[in-house]
Amino acid sequence: MEIHPITLEGPAVRLEPLSLAHHAQLCEVGLDFELWHWTPNNVRTPEDMRAYIKQALAEQKRGTSLPFATIDQASGKVIGSTRYLNIDVANLRLEIGATWLAKNWQRTAANTEAKYLMLRHAFEEFGCIRVEFKTDSLNQRSRDAILRLGAKEEGTLRNHMLTWTGRIRHTVYFSIIDSEWPEVKTRLERMIGQRTVTQ
Repeated sequence: MEIHPITLEGPAVRLEPLSLAHHAQLCEVGLDFELWHWTPNNVRTPEDMRAYIKQALAEQKRGTSLPFATIDQASGKVIGSTRYLNIDVANLRLEIGATWLAKNWQRTAANTEAKYLMLRHAFEEFGCIRVEFKTDSLNQRSRDAILRLGAKEEGTLRNHMLTWTGRIRHTVYFSIIDSEWPEVKTRLERMIGQRTVTQ
């Protein structure tokens, strides 16, 4: 499991290594209170976004994260961000998370295709045996979306973290394991209507 910056590409989206060069475009679409309602982060200003990117890059340097800018293929615009995080090389597992998309691209093929690309690379290139997802227990929309991917709900960590509002968050964990990946892969390819997505 060799982790290094990569670009993942499909018909709808391109996931390219996040950098400070993406700052201006991320600010154009990401300084929206509603995008951060359920997250531990509060990104309201360009300075907040710069700090968000720098934190992700610091995690990448430590080998625990691999952050991406999400690019809309049709327009070439940055429309959000996602990452591999909590990377555990010794145990062949990681998490897919810290995902957000600008409003105009929510409920489109963008998120499903991005998750497909990341899952495929995690299982087929990194050799993961487990991929995790987690979300706020109150975020039903996110919980439903993770289940639609084919992940299994595992349980809730109570009083797991403090949000930026000070609210105590219970966190729901989900996972897909390597033996489930072939079925999940087929399901996702059916959902995005694309049997072969270039990488």
